[in-house]
Amino acid sequence: MIKTPDQIFGDLFEAVQLGEVFEDSKTFVDLIPLFSPEKIIADFQNEKNNEGFDLEKFVWKNFKSQTLAASDFESDTSITLSAHISNLWKNLTREKDEAIAGSSLIPLPYPYIAPGGRFKEIYYWDSYFTMLGLAEDGQIEMIENMVKNFAYLIETIGHIPNGNRSYFVSRSQPPFFSLMVDLLAQLKGNAILITYLPFLEKEYEFWMSPDSNRSIQLGASSLNRYFDNKDFPREESYAEDVKLDGTFPQPMLHLRAACESGWDFSSRWLADQKTLSQIRTADILPVDLNCLLYHLEETIYRIYQLSGNEQKADEYFKLANQRAELINTIFYKNSIGTFVDVIKGEGQSSQITLAMMYPLFFKLATQEQSDSIATIIKEQFLQEGGLPTTLLQTGQQWDFPNGWAPLQWIAVKGLDNYGHQDLAKEIAKRWCHLNEKVFQNTGKMMEKYNVVDLTLDAGGGEYDVQEGFGWSNGVYLAMQAFLKN
Repeated sequence: MIKTPDQIFGDLFEAVQLGEVFEDSKTFVDLIPLFSPEKIIADFQNEKNNEGFDLEKFVWKNFKSQTLAASDFESDTSITLSAHISNLWKNLTREKDEAIAGSSLIPLPYPYIAPGGRFKEIYYWDSYFTMLGLAEDGQIEMIENMVKNFAYLIETIGHIPNGNRSYFVSRSQPPFFSLMVDLLAQLKGNAILITYLPFLEKEYEFWMSPDSNRSIQLGASSLNRYFDNKDFPREESYAEDVKLDGTFPQPMLHLRAACESGWDFSSRWLADQKTLSQIRTADILPVDLNCLLYHLEETIYRIYQLSGNEQKADEYFKLANQRAELINTIFYKNSIGTFVDVIKGEGQSSQITLAMMYPLFFKLATQEQSDSIATIIKEQFLQEGGLPTTLLQTGQQWDFPNGWAPLQWIAVKGLDNYGHQDLAKEIAKRWCHLNEKVFQNTGKMMEKYNVVDLTLDAGGGEYDVQEGFGWSNGVYLAMQAFLKN
């Protein structure tokens, strides 16, 4: 069993996190022990009641931080942003990990790209968008290494966790593994697909298993939700979570489920669309998750067809078709002309978010639906720097006025799939211009951007804006290639 930092360090974990020794709760759980956990715990018990005991000094006597080379990277703003990103990859690279007793890091057997900033491990859905840029730079070996790492996690843990940390194991993230395998197959040939079939099926089993509580039966079919079987404060945000007094039952479960969604946090998950204490993520069927699982079903179908197993191909063909039909009937809201989430006990959500672009990205919408959504994007979402995630300004980081690289890409490709090339290219140009402007001013690529006022940094969230940044780098390079076509 993989033990989390609270299980390993017990009283010391509580003292550090609740004492708010570090401004960011993630700092402590990512530290590397200098001695065995048993020795550190024994020393803490012996010393903690001594007069003048300094908890922070004790921590730094027994732990060290792990840094990425990117933190020491000196930018050259006289070169193009594309060249800067190409130079930065090696500084965001982690070589294969070594196992360290008491560390929260789950060691991976192959090198990988970490996003940057406070994120010094691999992240699930980030990695697909990072790979788009690696592909443009010809870094095929790194893409394959990262896909191998995710297959390793599926094999050893049973699913791909949020990231390769022990405290992330109870949750996953938006399931982009099938898209990663598709990307690698485009670069190396269809034999790749057959290689990764067992891992794709195992991931599918995780999302559909009754034990994971992520599959909701709807008659003869089923749809999925984000979930986390733990219902207590996140180890990496412990101090923040302890203070949250939730309105809905099991608030920590809903909070953690929102982290699995990748949109942590957004008005999308809040009953009143503004207050974190009213979070209810697990009561929502998200349109984006179900589109991703459609792609997983459709990918497994294609691989079985490729391998000549018609019986299994037929099984997954039916599953994919059933889900596609539900996506078009349950999630499409005719009164406003777009795809929305479905809320337990309420039906279709009233809120419009960029999750509506996923059916276009996966070619699940009709032309008429895509035309309606393109109008909504042009009239309500399009800003000087690209697209905000929602239209509500709540202070949460996945809300207006912030824009995020992965959703710009989903929107651009989705619109392009249905002939809305001019709008797609306009969004791509505006997003790239914003990236370039911030780079010229700061020498950095950021995790998120303010798409409304290009003079301001993005805000909101549980931590400061992070530099690096894996998925922003990847999407910028992919956007540049898209604009040249």
